[in-house]
Amino acid sequence: NKTYIPKLLINGDSVKQLLARSRYLLYKSREKWTQSQNERAQLLFELYPDLKKAYNLSQQLRGIYNNNNDKHIAMTKLAHWYRNVEESGFKNFNILLNTISFNYQSILNYFDNRSTNASAESFNAKVKAFRSQFRGVRKIDFFLFRLSNLFA
Repeated sequence: NKTYIPKLLINGDSVKQLLARSRYLLYKSREKWTQSQNERAQLLFELYPDLKKAYNLSQQLRGIYNNNNDKHIAMTKLAHWYRNVEESGFKNFNILLNTISFNYQSILNYFDNRSTNASAESFNAKVKAFRSQFRGVRKIDFFLFRLSNLFA
């Protein structure tokens, strides 16, 4: 029948609060952190070194895309990153590793002219929304006719 009083860290957060409040800083790069986020990240990484390792791996991948214009340099850095992830032993990165290995050439084509298939994916989402609005398609030729009139 005692009330639980959590152990407070240096910044006044409990461990649970630290984890909850650190969630959004892990999505940002270090340069975009505020002073309080920087202090919180330092505490978080001291308590959970695996989080620091995973964060650094994700930032390395981001850096490959943001800082490289040459396809061959990007290919080399991506191979080094791939090896680092395999050595880290994080099972959560396996889905990403499989995606990279299956789409390696397509990913590297991004570095040729920095173009993606985002417009095609956007159009595909519009077609699916249009199709679901009418709860399916009975006559394909009429559906394509309506689709071409709306989006042409």
